[in-house]
Amino acid sequence: MQIMNLSPHSLFRTKPLFSSYLFTTLLVFILFTAILYVHHFFIFSQFTPFSTFHNLTQFSSQENSNVHKVAFALEDTKEGCDVFKGRWVKDELARPLYEESECPYIQPQLTCEHHGRPDEDYRHWRWQPRGCDLPKFNASLMLETLRGKRLMFVGDSLNRGQYVSLVCLLHKLIPEDSKSEETFDSLTVFTAKEYNATIEYYWAPFLLESNSDNAVIHRVTDRIVRKGSINKHGHYWKGADIVVFNTYLWWITGSKMKVLHGSFDDKEKVIVEMPTEDAYRMAMKSMVRWVRLNMNTNKTRVFFTSMSPSHTKSKEWGGKEGGNCYNETTPIDDPTYWGSDSEKSIMQVIEQVFRKSKVPITFLNITQLSSYRKDAHTSIYKKQWNPLSTEQLANPASYADCIHWCLPGLQDTWNELLFAKLFYP
Repeated sequence: MQIMNLSPHSLFRTKPLFSSYLFTTLLVFILFTAILYVHHFFIFSQFTPFSTFHNLTQFSSQENSNVHKVAFALEDTKEGCDVFKGRWVKDELARPLYEESECPYIQPQLTCEHHGRPDEDYRHWRWQPRGCDLPKFNASLMLETLRGKRLMFVGDSLNRGQYVSLVCLLHKLIPEDSKSEETFDSLTVFTAKEYNATIEYYWAPFLLESNSDNAVIHRVTDRIVRKGSINKHGHYWKGADIVVFNTYLWWITGSKMKVLHGSFDDKEKVIVEMPTEDAYRMAMKSMVRWVRLNMNTNKTRVFFTSMSPSHTKSKEWGGKEGGNCYNETTPIDDPTYWGSDSEKSIMQVIEQVFRKSKVPITFLNITQLSSYRKDAHTSIYKKQWNPLSTEQLANPASYADCIHWCLPGLQDTWNELLFAKLFYP
């Protein structure tokens, strides 16, 4: 066997060749990684332009790294894909997106399973748009995008339900000691401390000042809104990076609405009645004007959620006279169904105001797709704040809540649509 006698000097001569190659390779890798990191940080630290957000999923967690490649493939048509048009499909593998017992933030008015709802199918329906798929809700991407920012829901209890749904979709990724929820009168704030982010809900059922503004005691039959009063609530909304407005249900008290000119503190109040559509138009114009004057739409996003339908007349979908959502366990399968509780005249007002406005507000048109979900309401499976009478117990439909929605459930889909419009505008 021949033994090579390598001196320390010869070893020293051969080593730099390998070390130099390794060092160069390592340096290139570090530089490449640094470029990606800086690019990633720059995108997330700048909230605009939102039109770039459809590219951001490539920098999200490994869990959903391929979402952007396959989840939102549009039809190759001039019209593209309208994610608000489609159908409900049963999906027991992918739904629900979380369990009721896993989310302590759900109010007792919405915890249907806890309050004895016997069926589970309402939790397993997934919205399937025609010609495309909704992107999978990416909680890590959403939280990273909200880092250092405020997302606020403003409106009535239906918007509060959407707020709770979003918190439920996100909170599991946040350590227990790094999250909290507090309520200050009309404002509820969920804080993700590690992200320096908040998700907020502000009670303002008319957006304008009204005699129903108390977040706890607001059940008044004689509802009055004050003209030109949006700043009464609006100063709480300033500084939000994403705002989701809604207002509808509280306006539907008849064909007329009472509007106050002046102040609620005036001894002699000037109150005029006007058609509900005109009063609603007044509020919508006030909202648009407030956004124009108080939000930098180049750095923020504003959404408006359309009316949430109720299901109080089962005869309209082929059910029995006098029935409602009680005991309904399947969606409506008639694609043309539109319930009388959803006023088309109000939808027309929204369309007219937004069409004339130059303020960029994204319309979340959840009305039609939610109209199919007669099965998704809380019905009788919720906390009852007052004792039920013998007559009510004998006729459960008489106290069924056919306005609000069980969680998990339909409103998780609303947030999937919000996610789609936020990152795929």
